[in-house]
Amino acid sequence: MTSISPWLRAILRCPADGSELADAENRLLCPHGHEFGVVEGVPVMLTENQDETLWVRSASLAAAREVGHGNRAPDELFLDTIGCTPEILARLSASLADLDALPAGVDPVASSLVLATNGLLYKGLTGRLTRIPIPAISLPEGGGRILLDVGCSWGRWSIAGARRGYRAIGLDPSLGAVLAAKRLAERCAVQAAFVVGDATALPFSNRAFDAAFSYSVLQHFGSQALDQSLREMRRVLREDGRMLVQMANALGVRSLYHQARRRFAEGQLFDVRYRTPGELLATFNRIFGDVSLAADCFLGLGVQSSDRDLLPLRNRLIVDLSEALKKLSVRIPWMRYCADSVYLSHPQ
Repeated sequence: MTSISPWLRAILRCPADGSELADAENRLLCPHGHEFGVVEGVPVMLTENQDETLWVRSASLAAAREVGHGNRAPDELFLDTIGCTPEILARLSASLADLDALPAGVDPVASSLVLATNGLLYKGLTGRLTRIPIPAISLPEGGGRILLDVGCSWGRWSIAGARRGYRAIGLDPSLGAVLAAKRLAERCAVQAAFVVGDATALPFSNRAFDAAFSYSVLQHFGSQALDQSLREMRRVLREDGRMLVQMANALGVRSLYHQARRRFAEGQLFDVRYRTPGELLATFNRIFGDVSLAADCFLGLGVQSSDRDLLPLRNRLIVDLSEALKKLSVRIPWMRYCADSVYLSHPQ
């Protein structure tokens, strides 16, 4: 039998055909021949013929199979399945030689991925975190309802949702990042579970979630992958469920700067795709209907006031200005169209 959390296990389905799954030793079996490994209680819900939204999908699938066949120890950090630059990966590998030097409660994987997940303000903190930055999530109290965090990486928003009272399920194609999320959730003593999977083929039953959330993920997707991911979120969300997704705004000041640097060319691979508010509303309304747009932050992507104490003085001033502009955008609605990062939400 597998060691998956029962409340997660109840809603897991085959991502290829939606079938219910049978338990086997460290595996889940689909009646149509699909097989999914389970690594340290984390189901790896990936199939060979899926299109990749991030290259680590193939690495995670291969690693899970190696564990399932006894060719790999399940207690590794699975560095080959973590989506980061070779420079950061080398730094992470070096940090493993002296885990005792890390501050209490700081996971080496989360510390090394903070730039990739949190944005450019955190560049100087890569591998140097003194605490794990868990933000405040803009959702109502959970009351035990189930939240899906699409593209959870090392779990900061899943943990934030669990602290808000949700039973959080984080999903990401990176096995190494998801295992870091699991370690952190256990350390924080919150009710959260994690799945290795792809946003374009969510391995869950229809109408399984009360809320669906995603931050700093779908903004990297091309049009086809974005459309498919949103349709999947709509499928697994209850009729009265809440959707909240962060996206990059092409009209933000900092966003315009980054677009100009690449001569307004379309992004490649996992580059940020910048879309106008009109384009975002049209895409989300087509799938969810009744969608609203609000400012998330100004002067960059991922600017979070909850992390202010971790940042150098210059970046703290950016956070303060962003927060001031965000509050002003509530009083002056047109300002939300100038935010660098925006939230799309349903219902309004």
